[in-house]
Amino acid sequence: MAPSREEVVTALKAVEDPVSGGDIMGSGVVRALNVDESGAVRFVMEIPPSAATAYSAVKDVAEARLKAMAGVSSVSIIMTGHTEVAPPELKPKKPAQPAGPEKIPGVNHIIAIASGKGGVGKSTVSANLACALAQQGRRVGLLDADVYGPSQPRMLGVSGRPSSPDGKIILPMRNHGVTMMSIGLMTNEDQAVVWRGPMLMGALQQMMMQVQWGALDVLLVDLPPGTGDVQMTLSQKAHVDGAIIVSTPQDVALLDARKGIDMFQQLKVPILGMVENMSTHICSQCGHEEHVFGHGGVAAEAAKLNVPLLAEVPLDLQIRLAADGGAPITVTQPDSAQAKAFHDIAGALVAKGVA
Repeated sequence: MAPSREEVVTALKAVEDPVSGGDIMGSGVVRALNVDESGAVRFVMEIPPSAATAYSAVKDVAEARLKAMAGVSSVSIIMTGHTEVAPPELKPKKPAQPAGPEKIPGVNHIIAIASGKGGVGKSTVSANLACALAQQGRRVGLLDADVYGPSQPRMLGVSGRPSSPDGKIILPMRNHGVTMMSIGLMTNEDQAVVWRGPMLMGALQQMMMQVQWGALDVLLVDLPPGTGDVQMTLSQKAHVDGAIIVSTPQDVALLDARKGIDMFQQLKVPILGMVENMSTHICSQCGHEEHVFGHGGVAAEAAKLNVPLLAEVPLDLQIRLAADGGAPITVTQPDSAQAKAFHDIAGALVAKGVA
């Protein structure tokens, strides 16, 4: 039987905080504590960066204490922290050279899938594109970095908790030929992720660098909508080969898509192309074609930016049903007209040499 949250809190109160001298619960170091029915315990340690070494030992003590409790099946602790601001100095100081983007071990290419606003189908495009690339013989990974609305576990039909044989390296999940990791696998499906920027950045870096991705031709990163901490962290910490911008044809979506494009341009990340999602709807009863959200707006924007329009994905019930069922339409109906758009994107990326 899994321990109660109160029992876990009591155990953590016995772990000393090296900075405050109290315990790690009382000092506020422990954040987002979650204990699920299977006995999996997960939380974040938000620490001052200057005390990282001391807290690393504290993390080991807390992990050992929790694993010794009856009913605890696994323990996952993420350490993150705020950047400390140095006091002003009288003498001018040469600015430190920031560490440049790094390659993720074993990963040949990284492609960001982004959108300016939510609800345009970015995650649907990401899941179908990942499966389409796998069907074309590529070794594909998918990192669900949409921390506030992780949907890839549902779309790819993945459940359960990732394991960690040594408490440091995380083993990802796999389905439909795609290696996948998502923050949604670390929380309950209906649990909100209430994290500030530093916690998000720490979690993203762990999912990039501490997941055993293996040898991949390409890692797709499903980003949250907008232009925030996650997008900046990815672009600054990892070597991103390019970004794909997903938008619907309507003007409101395109306004936000332009902001996303401008962000990547400022971060020196190439735009590989644009995808017009929900481009057209064909009535299943009469065959009438209707452009519900308008038409041609994304194509015009792509032409203006001199980047390819990679595909026009229809607004189709089967695409939605397949995604909700845990097997994207590129898996359930790979030869269908609906799946063709995603295979076209995959083919274009392979031809470009980035997948």
